[in-house]
Amino acid sequence: MDKKKIEAAVRMILEAIGEDPDREGLVATPGRIGRMCEEIFGGNDEEVKEHLSKTFSTPGSELVLEKDIPFYSMCEHHLLPFFGEVHIAYISDGKVVGLSKLARTVDAFAKRAQIQEKLTEQIADAVMENLQPKGVLVIIEAEHMCMSMRGIKKPGTKTMTYIARGVFEEDDTLCDRVFRMIKK
Repeated sequence: MDKKKIEAAVRMILEAIGEDPDREGLVATPGRIGRMCEEIFGGNDEEVKEHLSKTFSTPGSELVLEKDIPFYSMCEHHLLPFFGEVHIAYISDGKVVGLSKLARTVDAFAKRAQIQEKLTEQIADAVMENLQPKGVLVIIEAEHMCMSMRGIKKPGTKTMTYIARGVFEEDDTLCDRVFRMIKK
């Protein structure tokens, strides 16, 4: 990431909107935005498979659900935040991963400019590829600031996406069980 380019661009944006980038309240803003970009777009350089590579053997095919994982991401269309919760369910096929690793996987993909639909798919595909479970179901519920504070201006509106892989694609009762568990 090129912080100097980000800082120069922020100065130009401030000038373009009629602000003085050298006034007291704004003079440090380009540096702040540069540091912020390192933090909120840091997932571009992160290898997700590292989070999911440490697994533990399990004798059965248990349903694992980690729900209400908070996330923050940036819409690639407007560079405005969208945020909410991710729910990940999978049926193990002999191995499980530490629970914090699922949350780390969410963060790694969320810290990229992108869309919710792609985020949902990336998480599901990473779990399938790295854990080789019998199936995975990923559900995301999020509010998009590009819809809340601009354009249509409908704050509080939530967008839900979900994707099913493996046995979840074939078994509606299994999906229903996960949906009921999430609502508890």
